[in-house]
Amino acid sequence: MAAKIHPTAIIDKDANIADGVEIQPYAVVGPHVTIGEGTTIRSNAQIIGRTVIGKNCDIFPGAVVGGEPQDLKFKGEHTETIIGDGNVIRECVTINRGTGLGGGKTVLGNNNLVMAYVHIAHDCIIGNQVIITNCAQLAGHIKVEDMAIISGMVAVHHFVTIGTMSFLAGLSAVRTDVPPYMIVEGNPARVRKINMEGLRRRGIPQESMDALRKMYKVLYRSEELSRAEAIEEIIKMDIASDPCVTNVIEHFRASENGYQGRALEAFRKDKDVCGTNCKK
Repeated sequence: MAAKIHPTAIIDKDANIADGVEIQPYAVVGPHVTIGEGTTIRSNAQIIGRTVIGKNCDIFPGAVVGGEPQDLKFKGEHTETIIGDGNVIRECVTINRGTGLGGGKTVLGNNNLVMAYVHIAHDCIIGNQVIITNCAQLAGHIKVEDMAIISGMVAVHHFVTIGTMSFLAGLSAVRTDVPPYMIVEGNPARVRKINMEGLRRRGIPQESMDALRKMYKVLYRSEELSRAEAIEEIIKMDIASDPCVTNVIEHFRASENGYQGRALEAFRKDKDVCGTNCKK
């Protein structure tokens, strides 16, 4: 089925529009844009920059995907925005493309729901089946792992990693990494409890949920132990081989070793990590 493009839409002649795409009135599609089969671009949405939109996405009115980063270090490099398949991007969402010093790409995986007025800044990497609720604000270089939920009006500081199946409660100010499977809340946000309801909905086995409860008591209820000492204690326990527990331990080790979080800034400074594609 041929693409259905309204006559008032502004489509650059060099844009790559697949069959089955619908582009509604007054939408704008720029010259370096690729749009996959079955995707709908609704009225007044703008898809600009070097942007790839996957299949069967639905981009609502007023959304701007691929806009320039709000970063003073950005000098017009040829960076990208990559949007996977099956994403719903609601009204007035803004997703900025990457920067030359930050990896060169902003990425949104598959089957995500991004609600109205969300901002996703440059060089963010969003996984799959993530829900980002109305007016949440993500600064640059944030990593959001699969199936996380970010509630309304949450603000996330740059370089934060948000773990798998975590839940960020509404109005929270998130300044540090969020462990997988946990609920965080507050200003500043801190871990409150395990996201048990989320784990049940995702079909996590009961034995893994029981293992996470034991791990949680050692990590967050043993006041006499430091974080490093608590992790060493968990490694000695019979729960250490559980995949969910292993994921949490790997998260903390990555944070401590500078493989995620704000420590990445030291590695990115003055380095063009996205290679020749970032040149003007």
